[in-house]
This record gives sequence, structure tokens and C-alpha cells, in this order.
Amino acid sequence: MSAQNSTFKRLLVNTLIANVTTTFLSFALAFWVYLVTKSVLVASIVSGSSMLAGALAGVVFGAIVDANRKKTAMVISSSTTGAAFAVAGVVYLAVPVTDWNKPWFWVFAALVLVGSLAGGLRSIALSTTVTLLVPADRRDKANGMVGTVNGLAHLVTSILSGLSVGFLGMGGTVAIAVVLTTVVLGHLLVAIRIDEPRPARHQRNHLDLRGSWQTMRAVPGLVPLVLFSTFNNLVMGVFMTLMDPYGLTLFSVESWGLVLGITSVGFIAGGAMVARFGLGRSPLRILLLANVAIAVIGMTTAVREWQSLLVLGMFGFMLVVPIAEAAEQTILQRVVPFETQGRIFGFAHSIESASTPVAAFAIGPVAQFLLVPYMNSTSGHTTFGWLLGQGEARGLALTFVIASAIMLIVVLLAFLTTTYRRLTSEYTAVTTRPEPELVPA
Repeated sequence: MSAQNSTFKRLLVNTLIANVTTTFLSFALAFWVYLVTKSVLVASIVSGSSMLAGALAGVVFGAIVDANRKKTAMVISSSTTGAAFAVAGVVYLAVPVTDWNKPWFWVFAALVLVGSLAGGLRSIALSTTVTLLVPADRRDKANGMVGTVNGLAHLVTSILSGLSVGFLGMGGTVAIAVVLTTVVLGHLLVAIRIDEPRPARHQRNHLDLRGSWQTMRAVPGLVPLVLFSTFNNLVMGVFMTLMDPYGLTLFSVESWGLVLGITSVGFIAGGAMVARFGLGRSPLRILLLANVAIAVIGMTTAVREWQSLLVLGMFGFMLVVPIAEAAEQTILQRVVPFETQGRIFGFAHSIESASTPVAAFAIGPVAQFLLVPYMNSTSGHTTFGWLLGQGEARGLALTFVIASAIMLIVVLLAFLTTTYRRLTSEYTAVTTRPEPELVPA
């Protein structure tokens, strides 16, 4: 048990560096795209493309995780990231990439997104290693530790990516990411050994979408849980798409990076709370309460164009997100058999994430051509000025309020459904049964 605990801790350190790398460059790309184009539409296209690719890749990543040992899947992830970032650096040096009307802008952005996207494979593999290395009664706390690591990565990269783009430019930022990826891969190959069973021959199927769907349906309430998360991601796509344009309206790129870094302490605190106290007897209830909090925060963060209010709202948002993520991870790790967890995590990720790019692609044009001009008009000021005040980004603020109100109503209704009671009962029943022992090959 101590050896497994030591392995898990080394894996968390490696994951921290890996997450710093991928998040560092993906954040930098988001900042850089808006700064060189000054277009909410282009920013939403890049953001939506990233989300869409992530949704489509989830099933493939899950199949790779189930078909290979988990360390092998992580090596594939880091190797892909390093190669994509290196080619992006060559493109940046070789041709002009700042004009979004030219194809090289999109080639460069696509390479960065591919490298960042490959980190999703590692995330799915890490979720299954929690099941492999951590006893069932401690997995909620282990998921909290994962959330803390993600928070640390978010804090570091939020600060450094803004400063890097501001002072080193995008070329220097890509170079740093390539070096860090090399460090991650070397540490993973040399310093980490995971004892685990070799995947059975029938687990080496490719996508097996039908099998994944049947496995999900076999767990009472699991499909509705995934659909609920899908709807929430639809709303969250609004925030993910518009938060950088909103923040960069109130702050310089260097300052905005610092704000994201400072508020990332919320990620660390939320993950640490779960790591210390766990999630109690009903992770599903915690998941729904966390989403209520997210909706309330989203409704109040932008009601005035105040830097302090945005910072407070971002901190609250980041405090709650790792709690919600840990709750969902804990439920899936307990009710889904280990042999199919990669595919189920990937399949659920694909379904849940599919709605996010829809929101991103839809909300960009709506905000750019409808809500922003409306709130800059006399009619907009007259109708919503009492609620949203005055400022340059009131159209974006109106978008946040509408999306959050819809989310709050849906979450409150979810508490009243039979699905909520069925999945809670299933989780309680599963926790009373012993898990099968996983024997290393």
C-alpha cells in the first residue's frame, strides 16, 4: 500500500508539470488570439474548435486508456504534446501567423490546440489510476488531491502565460512549453513505475461505442447524470468562451494573467477541502449543490463592471469547480468496473463536452452582433441599466446573467427527479459491496 501511495504521489508531481505545460500554452493562445485580432468572433471560433476537438477525442482517448497500461497511455499523451508544440514553434518562426485571414494563423493555432488536447488522454488515464492505486474509501480525497494539483497548475500558468505573452511573445512561450514537455516525458519514463494488470484481449477493442453505452445504461441513473452534466457544460461554454474577452476589457493581458493566477487559489482550496474532508455519503448531492453555487456566482459576477467583483466571482467559481469534478469522478470510479473505466470516462467526457462547443460557436456571434450592440444602445441602457450598470462590456454581462439563471432553474429541478434518488441509492448500495482485487501482470 505504501508503494502504491508513493507511486500516486510521484504521478501527481508529473501531472502537475504536464498540466502546467499544456495549460500554459493553451491560455497563452487564448490571450494571444484576442490581442492580435481584437475579435470576440475569432476568439470564440478558436475556443469552440478546441472544445469540439476535445469532445470528439474523448471516446478515442478512453479506448486508448483501456487498451493499454495507464503509464503507456500517459507516454503517448506527452509524446503527442511535445511533437505538436515543437512543430508549432517551427511554424511560428518560419512564416507570419498574426493575420487571422491567412491560413498560417489557423495552422499555428491548430497545432497548439492538438498539443493541448493530447493532455486529455492523460487526464482520463489519471482518473483510472485513482481506482488502481487508491482504496475505495479514500478515492474522494484522492480526487481532491488531483483537483489541488490542477489548481496549482492553473495558478502557475495563469500568471506565467499572461506575463510570457506580454514580455516574451508567443514564440518564447512555445519554446518554454516544448522544454517543459520534454522534462515531463523524461520523468515519466525514468521515475514512475505502475504495477497494473495487462488489459485483457477483449478490452483491446477500438472504440466500442455500443459497449460503452450499454455499460452506462446498466447503472441506474448514470445516463441522466451524464446528460445533466452535458446541459451544464452547455451553459459553462458561455463562460469559457466569453470570460477572456470580458477580463481583457477590464485588465491588461499581464494583469489578467495575474488575476487568473491569484483566483486559481480557489482551485487549490476547493481541491484541498475535498482531500481533507472528503465528499460525505452522497457525492451526487454535493455535485448538485456545487452547480447551484456556480449558477449564483455566474449571475452576480458581472452585474457591475468592477475589477474587484470579477476577481471575487472568479475565486468563488474556481473554489467550487474542483468540488463538483471530484464528486462526479468519485461516483464513476465506484459504480463503473475498472476494466471499462477508460471508455466510460472518455465516452461521458465526449457526451458532456459536445455541448460546450455548440455554446461557444453560438454565443460568439450572438454576443458580437446582437447583445453587445444592444447593451451599447439607449434601449439596452434603459432596459437593463438598473441591473447591469454602465460600462464597455455590459453585453457580455447580460449573457452571463441569462446563462446562469437557466442553469440555476435546471439544477433546482434536478433535486426533485426520481433519477436523483435512484443514482443516490445505487451509489449507497455499491459502497457496501467489496471490490474485486486488481492483480498486476
